[in-house]
Amino acid sequence: MKKILVALLLGVNLALVSCTNTSKDSGAATTPAQTEGKGGRMYGGVFKANESDYIKNLFPLNITDAISYRVASQVYEGLLKFNPADLTLTNGLAESYTVDSSKTVYTFKLRKGILFHDDPCFKDGKGRELTAEDIKYCFTRVCTQDINNQAFSVFDNILKGANAYYKASEGGKKPDFEIEGIKVIDPYTIAFTIIEPNTIFAYNLARPFTFIFPKEAFEKYGIEMRAKAVGTGPFKIESLEDDISIILKKNTAYYGVDEYGNKLPFLDGIKIKFIKDKKTELLEFKKANLDMMYRLPTDYIIEILEGVNQKKGDYGQYDLQRTPEMATHFLAFLNNGKIFKDKNIRKAFSFAIDRNKILEFVLNGEGFAPAIHGITPPTFKNKGYDINNVKGYDLNRDSAKYFLAKAGYPDGKGFPKVKLELNSDGERNVAVAEEVQKQLKENLNVDIELEIVPFAQLVENMIGGKADFFRGGWIADYPNPENFLWFFYGKSVPKDATAQSYPNMMRYVNPAFDKLYEAGVKAKSEEESFKYFLEAENLIMRDAPLIVLWYDEGYRLLQSYVKNFPNNSMQYRDFSKVYMVYPKKAS
Repeated sequence: MKKILVALLLGVNLALVSCTNTSKDSGAATTPAQTEGKGGRMYGGVFKANESDYIKNLFPLNITDAISYRVASQVYEGLLKFNPADLTLTNGLAESYTVDSSKTVYTFKLRKGILFHDDPCFKDGKGRELTAEDIKYCFTRVCTQDINNQAFSVFDNILKGANAYYKASEGGKKPDFEIEGIKVIDPYTIAFTIIEPNTIFAYNLARPFTFIFPKEAFEKYGIEMRAKAVGTGPFKIESLEDDISIILKKNTAYYGVDEYGNKLPFLDGIKIKFIKDKKTELLEFKKANLDMMYRLPTDYIIEILEGVNQKKGDYGQYDLQRTPEMATHFLAFLNNGKIFKDKNIRKAFSFAIDRNKILEFVLNGEGFAPAIHGITPPTFKNKGYDINNVKGYDLNRDSAKYFLAKAGYPDGKGFPKVKLELNSDGERNVAVAEEVQKQLKENLNVDIELEIVPFAQLVENMIGGKADFFRGGWIADYPNPENFLWFFYGKSVPKDATAQSYPNMMRYVNPAFDKLYEAGVKAKSEEESFKYFLEAENLIMRDAPLIVLWYDEGYRLLQSYVKNFPNNSMQYRDFSKVYMVYPKKAS
């Protein structure tokens, strides 16, 4: 996908880039000017981060990757959001909300005085106040058929009248009726009526698909909103330079305050680089040109862990955050494709992989556990969802050969050459793919060709059904196992094999799974829903629509002056309360 290059505002960029911290490695001569707020919080400084791949799309209805989500979360907000410390739902644009006794009517009171970012899309260039009509407008867009709308699943068969509106909007038509389940009561009050009680509806209102943007921005920029982001969040887009950097600038009109009454945010801005090589990224971190490093180069993990834990050596001065993540890495099959429509082939591949070897020797232990159960990671066990009750796959060469022979390819004879598409992710994905390539050859006598493509292209090929075999990873949008089963829902797969399919990129269809999934979503409690979800997940694994490889663990290295930036299992990042306490220079 061709991306837009937004012209850099030189003066602002120089100011942001010059905010370099003193460090024994960096040789920097200046420390950013800061002012002190209440409770010891400090204003000033630019947080410098890195992502291994460039963003795909910042338009809320088309955010389908974690990197775009992490950037967009600083610019946009939804009615609800997550507390980054424990991932509980908290108020965002909503000041409060109530649910009626039937648990089908949600009424939201909006905060007053919330302003959209200043932008040329407004007549005078000044951001206007957000009202309930903006919520209605955005949610109506969610329910409108469009090639650039991947969001309908959040209201599909949930919000009253959503499906009728979606169907009526086919082919670019504008329905002559409104969505029954959306009612604006007054400028600061809006109510939603859902078809029946639903365990995930509130979570959906904190997801990127339900971020709020102004009508004026969509009408002015349209598809260009993939880069022209106009929201209400604590930061706004200052510049984007394709595959090089994104600079976010403090929104001085942001409404938020912290528990001490400090006006948010504390940071002057955020600068995100896109360095693909993890060793180069580590070097930049050690020079204090980065304030955080997410995921570590495998060759340095042991050295870094020892240095941080013992507070000595090159890494003793840094803070390390690590937590099991709501994230799973896998290789997926195009289930309706010529090769992998045969379940026996998919099962053969699944049995042929040594996941322990990948985790211990390829990743050097940077992961939580080998994925020998289902797609859902073990992070939900404390909520009552135990993946030990899901029967997955472990290395079994005899079973692998049995199923391949059953598919008509004894000892791999006559098996067509398959291409595995992947993005590099700082070379970690390549190392894993090369090991998988080796194991499939050794255990099944099957040849796999690797094709490394840019992340945006990979996502486009997956959604467009252009890849038979592809690398994938899923990190939760919200803390519920349903989010991992959601992308196997068969009713979201288009009949047209060339049409885009999201979230079910594997185009896996099993009516029995759909029935169990729907029962779980409609359950009256999480405990009841988990029973259906566990049964559904076991069914998925019997069908083997993908090869689950490992459950992830988040390693995050921070400069010691970074404060109030909790890690969490979703890698959900809210920079509004992050601040810096830079070391004082000796006089």
